[in-house]
Amino acid sequence: MITFSPDFAGTLPLYEQLYDFLKARILDGTFSSGEKLPSKRNLAKNLGVSVITVEKSYALLCDEGLLESRVRSGFFVAQGVSDFFTSFRARATQSDSHNSSVAGQKSEGWYIDFSSNKNDVKKFPFSIWAKLIRDVLGKQRHELLENPPAKGSYNLRSAISRHLEAFRAMRVEPERIVLGAGTEYLYGLLVQLLGFDRRYGIENPGYGKIQKVYDRYGVECRKIGMDKDGIMLGELEDAAVDVIHISPSHHFPTGIVMPMSRRMELLRWADSGERRYIIEDDYDSEFRFSGKPLPSLKSIDKGEKVIYMNTFSKTLASTIRISYMVLPQRLNRVFDERLSFYSCTVPTIEQFTLEKFISKGFFEKHINRMRKNYHMKRDLILHLIETCDKQKKFQVLEENSGLHFLMRLSESEDVGAFRRRMDKEKIRILPLSMYYENPPPDSERVFVMNYAGIPEEKIEEAIHKLVGG
Repeated sequence: MITFSPDFAGTLPLYEQLYDFLKARILDGTFSSGEKLPSKRNLAKNLGVSVITVEKSYALLCDEGLLESRVRSGFFVAQGVSDFFTSFRARATQSDSHNSSVAGQKSEGWYIDFSSNKNDVKKFPFSIWAKLIRDVLGKQRHELLENPPAKGSYNLRSAISRHLEAFRAMRVEPERIVLGAGTEYLYGLLVQLLGFDRRYGIENPGYGKIQKVYDRYGVECRKIGMDKDGIMLGELEDAAVDVIHISPSHHFPTGIVMPMSRRMELLRWADSGERRYIIEDDYDSEFRFSGKPLPSLKSIDKGEKVIYMNTFSKTLASTIRISYMVLPQRLNRVFDERLSFYSCTVPTIEQFTLEKFISKGFFEKHINRMRKNYHMKRDLILHLIETCDKQKKFQVLEENSGLHFLMRLSESEDVGAFRRRMDKEKIRILPLSMYYENPPPDSERVFVMNYAGIPEEKIEEAIHKLVGG
């Protein structure tokens, strides 16, 4: 018997609610591979909904490859689905456990981890992904055994090119796109491409891994301060930096969106020196929740000075290690001359699968679903903070900054006592000061709240624990 309580007053249509419920039960193994589901008429009667509602839900599950419709027999859970998801979830959990450790801490044992930038594994469109993998194995088995070009599969680069034109107003040839297994690998390629003798600049505060990569390559790296509009041009000039690494669409961790005026100043800075370049990290620009996104630096770069980078790890899953960069014309020629001997580090089967995922329109649908899901999750968290925080201990900042926001603890509260209480409640939360070199004093009471991977069923209790008495 399937127990499901529809929310007749909810914002989601009933068939989507039922679809989400059944999909979750299939993915967590409640319904095993090959198991028969109730008929449309019986399920509709048991749940008190129309047959059309059940019919629409079953149709969506069949489209995703989760269910199989058998003539005169009914609907069955597709073979291998539960096993595939169990394996995928184990990989994702292992990867997140490894990647989310910060400052020597481990992610295990926490009830809620607001420091982790992982995705919600349950939202990964694995049924479609598995279906496309089977399609690749069936139709492209010979191509799978051929080595792709150094820059990656041309078909995937073409799909990315079309996607960038449609969603970021960027017209770039596939020949200028380079694929790599994660942005860290691409940073290393850029050091080799641009030169070990250049001085690199990164944002302060910023994402710590970038400096670690530059340090391992032995290049000089300077941290450049930020104001309310982003990287400060005065500090950039004083540091005599040749290459500046920025995230103008959604800076991490402050959430700053760089205004057009500062973007134009940066482009003028890059144009004024032959050795100067801008690395634009557009890592989660897909998840802007208010207003129209500003154009990427790359799309308004007339001097061919911007290297554009993005990743599918944020939009799909942290285990999908596929990132890419778009090179200016001159650097693209240098890459072909000096670095084309490298083998592409992304497995061919994942390249072929992702190309189909984009070309068949699944990626666009997935982004739209995830944007809606993250928007609802963020709004719920902010609503709970506002309604539960009777003593006004917290002030939310930068709430439109992608998949995280900042939260300031009131001056009347003791920071040390708050952090000890969070440790006791098994809630992991990191202060903004951890992302600075020479942090300002008030950054100790501002906390970075990553919410993308927080399970919906834990949100309410987590916020109650966060707010406390």
